[in-house]
Amino acid sequence: MAYYVILSTLTDEGRKTIKENPKRILEVNKELEKMGVKVVQQYAVLGPYDFVNIVEAPDNTTIMKMSVEFGARGSVQLLTLAALPVADFIKKIK
Repeated sequence: MAYYVILSTLTDEGRKTIKENPKRILEVNKELEKMGVKVVQQYAVLGPYDFVNIVEAPDNTTIMKMSVEFGARGSVQLLTLAALPVADFIKKIK
């Protein structure tokens, strides 16, 4: 499994949805799992992004499909970064 950092920003529509139904966040996490993406950690943050998620997925294709699906809904904008644990990084650069 590969790790990814997903930085998300809610659109006006997304903020309205979360305000009316905050538990929608947890429903989205269940949708992610059905797509093969496991949420490892999730944070609501202040600043230019609304959420930071650390996720695991089998490959870039799974993440790409998730990104297209959620982006097409119009409620969130995503910035996804592939992540490598530091120990693995060190092994690979030796």
